[in-house]
Amino acid sequence: MKWFFLALGPMLLFLSTKNQLPPSATLHLQVQEVKAPLGVLRIALYDSEANFLDFKEVFASKVVPAKMGTTTVVIDSLPSGTYAIALYQDQNDNGAMDKNWFGIPREPLGFSNAQLRTFGPPSFKACAFTITAGENKVISIPLENN
Repeated sequence: MKWFFLALGPMLLFLSTKNQLPPSATLHLQVQEVKAPLGVLRIALYDSEANFLDFKEVFASKVVPAKMGTTTVVIDSLPSGTYAIALYQDQNDNGAMDKNWFGIPREPLGFSNAQLRTFGPPSFKACAFTITAGENKVISIPLENN
């Protein structure tokens, strides 16, 4: 019986460490200056410059109801890395960013660490931020109205 417990101990230790997930981080996103509680906020988290602003190639995404003032969104289980966020308030909840005939967005939008430029969106590098395992990072993004 003693041999059974001596053999069982290392096996239990092996099994308990093998099934552990790699450490992850949590992102707390505060979308500020929501002027009207219309529609939803569509949030896209990107992990590479190559896919930035391609809504079909996001690392993670969230769709939450827009709340007047500040809307807080939590994205958890993120591995360490460099990310960028692009978001917009889909005020009519039609699943697309409405634009005028010049191609300029008509719905409020925002980017992590950057503002909308006069001629087009900011780059991935301008929006990029890093997050490390175990971190609880808070990022505030004000919505910009065109």
